[in-house]
Amino acid sequence: MESKASRQRDAAQRTQRGVAQVWEDRKEMVKQEMAAASAANDAKTARLKALRLEKEAQEAEAAKAAGNAPKAAPKKKQVRRIVAD
Repeated sequence: MESKASRQRDAAQRTQRGVAQVWEDRKEMVKQEMAAASAANDAKTARLKALRLEKEAQEAEAAKAAGNAPKAAPKKKQVRRIVAD
């Protein structure tokens, strides 16, 4: 037969274990959510990098194709001079 103190001690231990288990479950859930968010961000970054590299390659080809066209002469900068009398 268990004493009242023994039952209370067992109940307190069960409660502590239950609180600890809930804490661990929440911590694990947050870790999983952060890992999923990180994976989604990594996938988005990889997709955007691929698009940027593709665009740069297209621009390089367009510049290479347009490289045969004559280049416009750079404009000369006007210099203002003050004439003293």
